Amino acid sequence: MKKYIDTGKKDTRSGFGAGLEELGKTNENVVALCADLIGSLKMDAFIANHPERFFQIGIAEANMMGIAAGLTIGGKIPFTGTFANFSTGRVYDQIRQSIAYSDKNVKICASHAGLTLGEDGATHQILEDIGLMKMLPGMTVINTCDYNQTKAATIAIAEHEGPVYLRFGRPKVANFTAEDQKFEIGKAVLLQEGTDITIVATGHLVWEALQAAKALQEQGISAEVINIHTIKPLDDEAIIASVKKTRCIVTAEEHNFLGGLGESVSRVLAQHYPVPQEFIATKDTFGESGTPDQLMEKYGLNAESITKAAQNVIKRKQ
Repeated sequence: MKKYIDTGKKDTRSGFGAGLEELGKTNENVVALCADLIGSLKMDAFIANHPERFFQIGIAEANMMGIAAGLTIGGKIPFTGTFANFSTGRVYDQIRQSIAYSDKNVKICASHAGLTLGEDGATHQILEDIGLMKMLPGMTVINTCDYNQTKAATIAIAEHEGPVYLRFGRPKVANFTAEDQKFEIGKAVLLQEGTDITIVATGHLVWEALQAAKALQEQGISAEVINIHTIKPLDDEAIIASVKKTRCIVTAEEHNFLGGLGESVSRVLAQHYPVPQEFIATKDTFGESGTPDQLMEKYGLNAESITKAAQNVIKRKQ
């Protein structure tokens, strides 16, 4: 069993900031827009070095999306920045009509996603954004797991032609993927091989899936763990290949089980290789105020819940 080491907890939003800073040096067409949340989105370094390529829009997210769409016409690659709730739910009409419909090359970069926004509560948390965005034709949807992967993804999406939704978070989490990794959009990452159960996870739940795999190994259960950083386009082949070995699967995400990764995986299974599936996700509910750890525990988004789900789904296949 491969060991993954937390090299020091970092927030994924800082990975975005580092990636944007790197793009500032290497791609003169990259511009950044923010809706009055520069510090929260870690855009400071980009602004300091390239003030002429930054636009402070203020608390006017719908306007930000329209401006970003317009900037693409002149060949610019706009990266918009605000909280995930304000990047999607508040501006869905503008994204659909001005960006997705005309296939504009806008990178919608969304921090503070999911429950781990924490104490700001349900009005600022969002648990339905992946579903909203993956339903838009032509929209690529990415949800990264740690600082290093977020930095790599931020750099990679600048080379991708077309609209992208890049989702990341607020709290400091384990940083365990390779610093020099190559990020491939739409290509799942096999973290460890197994024979008894497939666990596919996205975002903050990837590290929890690895911890669950350790616990399962102690029980004599061999878990295959896959990091699904790109939810659309989904790596169907990786999922099918894995479940043909294990014949059961657990999906894990910091999102509503309606419309998220789990449902996308269910579609793949139904079409190609039906097997028992368990869902680790929120169950059609809004969040609430609390610390990230408290909320992840209350809503069952942790290693313990993944372990129990794996035990249950293995019984179902038998």
